[in-house]
Amino acid sequence: MVKSMTSFGRASNEEGNKYLFSVEMKSVNSRYLDVNVRIPKSYISLEEEIRKLINSKLSRGKVDVFINQKSYSQNDGVCKLNLKLAESYYNALKEIEENLNVKNDITVTQIARFPEVINIVEEEESIDEIWNLIKPLINSSLDMMEVMRITEGEKLKEDILKKLVEIEDIVVEIEKISDLVPKAYKKKLESRIKELLDGVDIDEVRMAQEIAIISDKSAVDEEITRLRSHLNQMRLTLNDGEQIGRKLDFIIQEMNREANTIASKSSDMDMTNYVINIKNLIEKIREQVQNIE
Repeated sequence: MVKSMTSFGRASNEEGNKYLFSVEMKSVNSRYLDVNVRIPKSYISLEEEIRKLINSKLSRGKVDVFINQKSYSQNDGVCKLNLKLAESYYNALKEIEENLNVKNDITVTQIARFPEVINIVEEEESIDEIWNLIKPLINSSLDMMEVMRITEGEKLKEDILKKLVEIEDIVVEIEKISDLVPKAYKKKLESRIKELLDGVDIDEVRMAQEIAIISDKSAVDEEITRLRSHLNQMRLTLNDGEQIGRKLDFIIQEMNREANTIASKSSDMDMTNYVINIKNLIEKIREQVQNIE
C-alpha cells in the first residue's frame, strides 16, 4: 500500500475530564523521520514517550506535534491544618486575656483566619495520569493521519502508473526507429569517409568492418530492454507494500540513466525528442515519489 508523507490529524478529550488536552499533528515529506514535539513545560518528561509512540507508527516524514492544555483541574488543592500553630495562637490569646483582663471571645473561625493556620496545598499531578490522557489523543491523531496518508498515497500511485504508461508508449516509438538509426548513421558515415578519402587506396573490407563497429555503438536495444525492466520493477514496487519511497527513488535514478544513455547514442532528432519527453515524465514521477513513505 502506497502512503503519502503529507497528512494531518487532530484529537481532544471530552469535557468533564480533570484535565482537557488537544493534540494536533502534521507531517510533510522528509528523507528520514524527524519528530518535533511541542508540549507544556510541566509535561516535558513525556516527550520521549511521545517520540517512541510516533516512531512505532511512522518511518519517514517531518512530523510536528502540538499538545495544548485547554483547562486545568478545579480541584487541585487540599486544606492542610497547622494544629500546632493554631494552638500557639490560642495560647497567645489566652495570655492576653489573663494579663490584660479582657473578655475571652475566641472562636474557631477567628483562629482559622490567622496566617498559616489553614493552608491550601496544590495536589501533585501524576505524570502517569497525564500520559493516560494524552496517549489516546496521539493515537487518534495518528489514525486520522493514516487515513489521509493512504488516500493521498493511492492518488500518487494512480498518477505514477499513468506516467509509466506514457513512458512505455514513447519507448515503443523509439523502438520503431531504433533499427533505422544505426543504418542511417552507417550510410552517413560511409559517405563521409569516402568523401574524405577520395583517391586514397584503402582496404574496403576493413573499412566496412570499422564502420559497422562504430554504427553498432549507436544501437540502443540494450538500453530499451533495461528501461522496460525498470518500468516493470516500479509497477511491482508500487504494489509491494509499505515504505517503498527509497526503492522507488533508486529505480528512478536507473531509468534516468538509461534515458541519458539513449540520448547520448542518438543523432536522430526524433529519437532525441522522444528521450526529452521521457526525461520530463521521469522528473514528474520523481516529484511524486519524494512524497511517498
